[in-house]
Amino acid sequence: MLRLSSIAIPLATAALLAQTDEIPTFKADTRLVVLHASVVDHRGRLLTNLPESAFKVYENGAEQNIKLFRREDVPVSMGLVIDNSGSMRDKRTRVERAAIDLVKASNPQDEVFIVNFNDEAYLDVEFTNDVHLMEQGIARIDSRGGTALRDSIDMSMDYLRQKGKKDKKVLLVITDGNDTASNDRDTLERLVLKARQSEVLIFAVGLLSEEDPHDAKKAKRVLRELTEASGGLAYYPKELAEVDDIALRVAQEIRNQYIIAYTSTNPALDNTFRQIRVTVKGPGSPTVRTRTGYYATPAGVKESKNTGVGMP
Repeated sequence: MLRLSSIAIPLATAALLAQTDEIPTFKADTRLVVLHASVVDHRGRLLTNLPESAFKVYENGAEQNIKLFRREDVPVSMGLVIDNSGSMRDKRTRVERAAIDLVKASNPQDEVFIVNFNDEAYLDVEFTNDVHLMEQGIARIDSRGGTALRDSIDMSMDYLRQKGKKDKKVLLVITDGNDTASNDRDTLERLVLKARQSEVLIFAVGLLSEEDPHDAKKAKRVLRELTEASGGLAYYPKELAEVDDIALRVAQEIRNQYIIAYTSTNPALDNTFRQIRVTVKGPGSPTVRTRTGYYATPAGVKESKNTGVGMP
């Protein structure tokens, strides 16, 4: 078991590296903004057979030309970030089973790591697709201490960015309470900014039915803003028994997203935030969910040959 802070690059160091790395230059038409989009009907059921013509993409209000469109089950790099504070003791068995069931229902080529957190974040299973190793790593955890929620998400994004080999990156966060132990620098606003820059799709399960209403409201704000900004979704089950079904729904959604890519009509890499809006038409009054925007930096767009999905 490794303290995650011991392997994550400190933010100051990462910033220095970013400043000293030579910034590559590409022609504007080779730069893609890649979106992973989920579409559901009015009953919340996934729609997976819509044509490209059903979608429109807007950046800062201007319609964009879609250059790539697919609905593929692509392998992902995924982190399971699980609350291990003292209040989770009676919930761990059910949560552990749900986490393993999610992995079993996912693409067999996925790579997964597991972080458990209380007052600090611990990397208990490094990237692997060996379900037996994951079961061993989860089973040896003893719930205790506080809840360093923001720190754990922050460090998990660092680890995902540094070590994840797949183009599509996902975090599933499971917690039962408000943050009580994170460093003050890890503000929600900074984490939302970081999530947009890292293009990590964040899902969350908030087991908050037994939490103090005021603290539950704070926890929901963290989970809601991070998931909405990234294109993921937060769930708040009333009963612990619902967790396994939620985990399977997350696995299904990850495997049934549309891949949409476009080259911005504004090619300037001026560090500004570009708002993304995707609309869809189809049966069942569908709605689409994807990340809400990106920052126009060299890290915010991809050269087409490195997207992991290729060009048509």
